[in-house]
Amino acid sequence: MTTDEESPDERWLVLVNDEEQYSIWRAASAVPAGWHIVGPPTSKTAALAYIESHWTDMRPKSLRPPA
Repeated sequence: MTTDEESPDERWLVLVNDEEQYSIWRAASAVPAGWHIVGPPTSKTAALAYIESHWTDMRPKSLRPPA
């Protein structure tokens, strides 16, 4: 059973894939293939804030012009 309510004790991970797309994932769950953990487990609010400040271009890396 899942819920959208955030428990203050629940920890979340920020994940990133090879296309530099971000996601949050419950720390208690196995990380899906193709995704890598960015930083330590944190609150859901902090994980979302991290993503908002770091994921500035929503396009997959392969579709962005070279830097």
